[in-house]
Amino acid sequence: MKPASCAAIVLAAGKGTRMESDLPKVLVPVCARPMIEYVLDALDAAEVARTLVVIGYRAEDVRRALAHRGRLTFVEQREQLGTGHAVMMCRAQLAGHEGPVLVVTGDSPLIQAQSLRTLLELYHRERPACILGTLHKEDPAGLGRIVRDPQGRFVAIVEEKDASPQQRSITEVNMSTYVFDGPQLLPALEQLRSDNRQQEFYLTDCPGILHAQGADVRALPVLQPCEALSINNMAELRVVEAEIRRRGC
Repeated sequence: MKPASCAAIVLAAGKGTRMESDLPKVLVPVCARPMIEYVLDALDAAEVARTLVVIGYRAEDVRRALAHRGRLTFVEQREQLGTGHAVMMCRAQLAGHEGPVLVVTGDSPLIQAQSLRTLLELYHRERPACILGTLHKEDPAGLGRIVRDPQGRFVAIVEEKDASPQQRSITEVNMSTYVFDGPQLLPALEQLRSDNRQQEFYLTDCPGILHAQGADVRALPVLQPCEALSINNMAELRVVEAEIRRRGC
């Protein structure tokens, strides 16, 4: 049987208030290219069948900047109400989709196509409800920790602010790279709630929702160390640029 085709969602709606620029965050140049271009290159190399780009802040600028790329579908998130809400905006485009849905962020230009292929290969072999791409980070400060049971199975993502001292010692972290089973993702999105401090819908709640229902949720620590380098401020941008130059990308 031919593997079901993959749909990808790129979260690209944010402003990036710490980037010292009025540009949409994903259009901030990294080595003279908008950072989202590297993410889209990785999706192309992983042979994703179709890509949905969720846009919001200065949406038309993002559309124009990416007009040269084929096979992109733009989905507008008029209110930025969290990552879960961004994926909710794609429900119409995902209706009837029977294969995997890969979700990545547009501000991670060092995402690697091989990591995405590894996650998708596991999905096609075993068809879990959700796979999180994770990595072990020497300094996991600020990142959500992956909590496992004594048998090593996924239990939850715990954000640092909610973590116990023991959980804060965990080095395996969530990097917002997910593969969901399409038919199981949409019902999980319907169960997201915004009863939190930010009053937002968090995609990080979806793996826990699926796990609580008895679905098969995996955390796979296959991401490379460079994939921990996302961009949230100018200092991080300079670190990423140095790594891209070192790799000759």
